[in-house]
Amino acid sequence: MTASLIKHQSRPEPPRRGGAPARPATATATAAARPGSARSLRLVAQQEGLLQIHTAPFRGSFSGVFSQALRSAGLGSRVLISQFLKGGVDQGLERSLWLCGRLQWLRPAVVGCLAEPLAAPDADPGDLAAVQEVWTYSREQLLAGQLDQLVLDELGLAVELGYLDAEEVLEALERRPSHVDVILTGPAMPAALLAMADQVTQLRRGF
Repeated sequence: MTASLIKHQSRPEPPRRGGAPARPATATATAAARPGSARSLRLVAQQEGLLQIHTAPFRGSFSGVFSQALRSAGLGSRVLISQFLKGGVDQGLERSLWLCGRLQWLRPAVVGCLAEPLAAPDADPGDLAAVQEVWTYSREQLLAGQLDQLVLDELGLAVELGYLDAEEVLEALERRPSHVDVILTGPAMPAALLAMADQVTQLRRGF
């Protein structure tokens, strides 16, 4: 073992001019071998959120996603559920519900579920403001990056009925922070949203 070590030692440098002693050959090697003398390259995995769509030809794709969101909140995630067309509880932003201390559940302040186009003769003008309030808050929370998961129920149908602007919705989803999981539920999903999604789940009856 001793012979092997001697064989691989570097030869000492010759004396410098002027009689200055040569630097020991082992000084550089010792510095390089010293723990912490060189930085190590570490690759840190970053969480990447998904845009998921759960759609169906009927209004009924929300319940399964709700249980998933509730479970995420119970595990410590910050979750927002926004239902754009479900009313009847006169909730609104000021009366939104909190579950598990981490899940905020928001509905518009309307007297019943919205099913008719905004342009219908019997449509209540106040319904537009109520739906817009839910969307504005949801959009702000999404772009601020404060959420881990955002559920937008019947977003596509709200666009189809005229309560939300399609271009504004697409622009907000394109700008979403990379770590946020966004789940869209409900019927009438625009083709642009389907093309943007990482995963599309279609619920069917009679099969």
